[in-house]
Amino acid sequence: MKISEAMSRPAVSVPTRTPLGQVAREMAEYGVGSVEVTEGGALRGIVTDRDLALGALARGLDSAEAVDAVMTSPVITVSVADDIHTAYRTFRRSGVRRLPVVDGQRVVGVLTVDAMLIDVFRRLGRPAGSGRLERPGGTTRTVLRGHSCAEDVTAGRRSVTP
Repeated sequence: MKISEAMSRPAVSVPTRTPLGQVAREMAEYGVGSVEVTEGGALRGIVTDRDLALGALARGLDSAEAVDAVMTSPVITVSVADDIHTAYRTFRRSGVRRLPVVDGQRVVGVLTVDAMLIDVFRRLGRPAGSGRLERPGGTTRTVLRGHSCAEDVTAGRRSVTP
């Protein structure tokens, strides 16, 4: 599977001198957790909702401050032509939760850890031998390929055993 099949598009981007308040409004309007920062069409950085909370608000920056004050740069990216396994390795190696997807120097989308998780669930489906067993008292047990996950719904506890 190619990254282009799992990414969100188009990427939401703003110019480098965009005020932080405007960046937050763009995130809210488009329902995204990150915005790519571009200059002349080239990717210069990325800013996440976490960057806004910890990098801007916690430091007392004004909403009129430019986004480049809190953006992450250089940006870890993946290519639109890469295989999805390249993205898995990049997420594991880098620890980021969002990867801009580029076609050359142009940002064409964003791949998120959440999208990758959905891909994993879709690939797994419901394999043979899997199921959910409900027990009296609000306890359920889910079995998936030799692992058992007990969940006490009333107490909010969960445990996994091999």
